[in-house]
Amino acid sequence: MLFDKVKAFSVQLDGATAGAEPVFSGGQAVAGRVLLELASAVRVGALRLRARGRAHVHWTESRSAGSSTAYTQSYSERVEVVSHRATLLAPDTGETTTLPPGRHEFLFSFQLPPNLVTSFEGKHGSVRYCIKATLHRPWVPARRARKVFTVIEPLDINTPALLAPQAGAREKVARSWYCNRGLVSLSAKIDRKGYTPGEVIPVFAEIDNSSTRPVLPRAAVVQTQTFMARGARKQKRAVVASLAGEPVGPGQRALWQGRALRIPPVGPSILHCRVLHVDYALKVCVDIPGTSKLLLELPLVIGTIPLHPFGSRSSSVGSHASFLLDWRLGALPERPEAPPEYSEVVADTEVAALGQSPFPLPQDPEMSLEGPFFAYIQEFRYRPPPLYSEEDPNPPAGAMRPRCMTC
Repeated sequence: MLFDKVKAFSVQLDGATAGAEPVFSGGQAVAGRVLLELASAVRVGALRLRARGRAHVHWTESRSAGSSTAYTQSYSERVEVVSHRATLLAPDTGETTTLPPGRHEFLFSFQLPPNLVTSFEGKHGSVRYCIKATLHRPWVPARRARKVFTVIEPLDINTPALLAPQAGAREKVARSWYCNRGLVSLSAKIDRKGYTPGEVIPVFAEIDNSSTRPVLPRAAVVQTQTFMARGARKQKRAVVASLAGEPVGPGQRALWQGRALRIPPVGPSILHCRVLHVDYALKVCVDIPGTSKLLLELPLVIGTIPLHPFGSRSSSVGSHASFLLDWRLGALPERPEAPPEYSEVVADTEVAALGQSPFPLPQDPEMSLEGPFFAYIQEFRYRPPPLYSEEDPNPPAGAMRPRCMTC
């Protein structure tokens, strides 16, 4: 049979290694080859190639109308972000071409659009990129080969908006059986908005418990996936990292002087897609017995390009010094607070033991910290930024002045 004459048919991308596939970004060229291995001579009508990138969302919602009638509303939307077609082999006469037995390679190359969405897999939506080759032969079903590739759109955190400190304050009256038990206040601040996976977020917080009961402060990095279709929205949240502080007794005040919260290898923020977004936030919470929780949310952006070690050193030193003085923390401690163990940060049992938490753990297996971007992120070698309090070892001669020992 003619169908059996095709021993192998596949698509390969240039730059792929034995352990990983290449990763692309907007504006780059994608090159590769279609491999066709024949056991004997085969007549071919055409060999066509198509590259496609698509953002797609879909979910259903059940609604009830009356006491016994129920119906299901479906929401779906898709956006084509890449669409490329090419013909790699086509006879000039419009009929067929006979290929001899053996191995045949057909090269291809095309350029991606300048702005793309990072590859993503979620419960209610996805962003996928693939290349499909189709071999047409007379009187035989078409043979197809498919190759999926990953796109990571660069997101640089070295911008003024993402280097700006984030701060907030909230307070709540603790009540029990309509009795006023006192005021609980919470203030929190982080030194910037943008981070990359592997970095540690130093959380500065002040918890003032003027109530008659002890309270428990906690913090977590929460991922929010938002899917949009036909004017409706569907959201899914998951905790990606968390920590719990020590209880604060009645009439006491607690300070977090840079409690460390490490970001695990999660996907970057997706901010500019029409049908889905991926956002992050640092949520600082105080559990108050008998009262709804006091919650403060600070926005985060997870990028792909880490903080430059020597980007804007002088401005960083000044901003960090004022950041500490605003919080009455003085200079950095000689021994910074050690980050918690990884198991302490992400253990399910720790969060589950806190009862009804505003940071529910992901129950869906599709919300795991794995995906097409996981292997790519592992290639980074994150280095912590330099200490902002570090002084220039070689200051300009004009900037040096005698120091007053009493200052």
